[in-house]
Amino acid sequence: MGKQHKVNFNYIEDEIAFFKLIPPYKKLTLVEKMDYITEKTKLEFKIVTATYISVSNNKKLDKPLCGYIFDSENNQPISFATIHIKGTSISTMSNEKGYFELKQEASNEIEISHINYEKTVLEPLDLYQEKCPTIKLKIVHYQLDEVQTEVYLTKGISKKTNGTFEIKPKKFGLLPGLTEPDVFQTMQQLPGITSVDETVSNINVRGGTHDQNLFLWNGIRLFQTGHFYGLISVLNPNLAQKISISKNGSSAFFSESISSVIDISTISKLKDTTSSFGVNMINFDFNTTLTTSKNSSLQLSARRSLTDVVSSPTYRSYYNRIFQNTMATNLSGNQDVKYSSDVSFYFYDATATFNQKIKEKTNVALSLITISNQLDVDQNKTENNTTIYRDNSLKQRSIAGSFSVDTKWNKTNSSKIIAYGSFYKVNSESQSLEGTQISNQENKVLDTNILIRNSHVLNENFTFNNGYQFNEIGIQNFDTVNSPQFSRTLKDVLHNHAIIGELNYEPEKRNFYASFGIRQNYFSQFNRFITEPRLQFNYHISNTFQLELLAEAKNQTSSQIIDLQKDFLGIEKRRWMLSNNQDFPIIKSNQASLGFTFKKKNWLITLDNFYKNATGITSQSQNFQNQLEFVKTNGNYTIWGSEILIQKQFNRFISWATYTYTNNNYSFEDYNPSKFSNNFENKHQVNFGLIYDYKNLKIALGGHWFTGKPTTLPLNNTISNGAIVFESPNSSRLMIIYN
Repeated sequence: MGKQHKVNFNYIEDEIAFFKLIPPYKKLTLVEKMDYITEKTKLEFKIVTATYISVSNNKKLDKPLCGYIFDSENNQPISFATIHIKGTSISTMSNEKGYFELKQEASNEIEISHINYEKTVLEPLDLYQEKCPTIKLKIVHYQLDEVQTEVYLTKGISKKTNGTFEIKPKKFGLLPGLTEPDVFQTMQQLPGITSVDETVSNINVRGGTHDQNLFLWNGIRLFQTGHFYGLISVLNPNLAQKISISKNGSSAFFSESISSVIDISTISKLKDTTSSFGVNMINFDFNTTLTTSKNSSLQLSARRSLTDVVSSPTYRSYYNRIFQNTMATNLSGNQDVKYSSDVSFYFYDATATFNQKIKEKTNVALSLITISNQLDVDQNKTENNTTIYRDNSLKQRSIAGSFSVDTKWNKTNSSKIIAYGSFYKVNSESQSLEGTQISNQENKVLDTNILIRNSHVLNENFTFNNGYQFNEIGIQNFDTVNSPQFSRTLKDVLHNHAIIGELNYEPEKRNFYASFGIRQNYFSQFNRFITEPRLQFNYHISNTFQLELLAEAKNQTSSQIIDLQKDFLGIEKRRWMLSNNQDFPIIKSNQASLGFTFKKKNWLITLDNFYKNATGITSQSQNFQNQLEFVKTNGNYTIWGSEILIQKQFNRFISWATYTYTNNNYSFEDYNPSKFSNNFENKHQVNFGLIYDYKNLKIALGGHWFTGKPTTLPLNNTISNGAIVFESPNSSRLMIIYN
């Protein structure tokens, strides 16, 4: 404009830098052009001479650009939204009130983004106002996150349309008997999930053993789930977590389990810095989330027991519960000899998760975890004025890490690559107090895995997921005794290549959901293919009734067995073994369930009928302590039953009751009798609870009733060849339990 009319404009750059508008028509006069710019920007022009004109911004705000960001649906402020001036390094974030301020340094567009909301682009003039304007963002809706039941038993537990249960401990209400949101204690409140010995290291899902569940933490397979040998979860309950539990119909991207999948994620996308510290009668812990930059965060947690420093009443109770009838407490009853024992026990766990956002499309996450249990038992005896000392120890440890890259290429395509390594080791040393015998036992597992997953939105109704997974697992068992001299080392390695395909269908009305997946496994050492189909189906018959059908076929190559009840000091008796396709076959299962859901006026009633058949199990994995304790044979188990939930919400109360019926039987063809009740059968189980939840006050009252598990009694105290003679396996029941 200056060149056309042969004039010069004088101005201060900072006063006009952020103005941007369509240039006026060239045919207009100079005065008309200046009037146009004044109308659009409020800038004032003053003719100094015939060739010099000054430009000023007399309406200049004495404050930076600012605004409030709110949710368009619930009108709540949005914190941690990113406000960025395009083409520059200038950016800021909204606070807990949704407020932000931005320097006035450029005329470029301003982009507002948040992971849960659609992006919004503004012109600088949109914020150039006396009062800070309000900008409302629209929520991004994800089809696969559709909720079937928002509150299941309590706040923080919901059921998805794909049949999985989702638990968010940070939003957790309260459940009877739980003082903190422990992952593995909480899941036992769901129908069909229990623990016959009431520990977190022996969780039974629809009749399966603990090792038949797949436990994942940030994509890493965990081979150890309990501290204090089953009384405490290995995961800090104060971490920000999301737990997804699938009892049946799991995604084709999960394998190596014939019961359930427990997928735990602690990768937080929050941008705030938070910290907490806690202490109880067993341990102290802390966790913190640090904002390391505008696009990255670091989450740290650690927990360490006080059991080797303070002997609290809680510790003594736990001690008596776990170490009874073990090397730690059992000494000879010879009254002529003075025996004593000193027990030292402690545990710790620590995690670290780093999350980095690269531009707008990619998220990178690195996760590390370490878990440890350490038990030392120092025993001595004094006989004939001579004191003999013996040291015994049991160490259990896990170290694992994962690296993932998640990229959203465009609106219809995304991909994820995750690789992990998981190492588990348990070893013990036992020295006989009555002789010179020393025995050492060791069980090691090294599991490495890489998974590539792609997702393609075909149209508004169909999504196709596909991928490839490679898994290498190696397991080593080592046993040695000095007298009589004995040594044994067993080591097996297995490779599994899997090609995965999954088609999801969900129409726009969202009254129907279906997913069909297939997983093709190839075990190179056995030159064997195993196909695993998966099905998820959910149909809204009406606004009140829903129908659900889930089915799957799965396999498992690693499992835990017990050689002898006294192994590993008689405390951690189980050891991991790998299938060899012979005496330890690949375990396979087929299961299906048909469910119905009724929801109306805060009533929730669900009914699930299920059937599962597992083949290839070994008797050593079932913890027999009767005539089958030393028998090595293979067989199967079949379980069928029903799970019922009745729940009512009124005012601030939630009341519920669940009932589970199961019929669970073994079949070992090479043993007589070949069919009898499963060790983990819980024929009748009833749970009920009443919960009050208002602001910071939470009260829960509940109870637990179940029939005793099957047991085998001695036959009239008969002993044959020095061995107890038993009745038929599992022909009796333990007493009914009330809690």
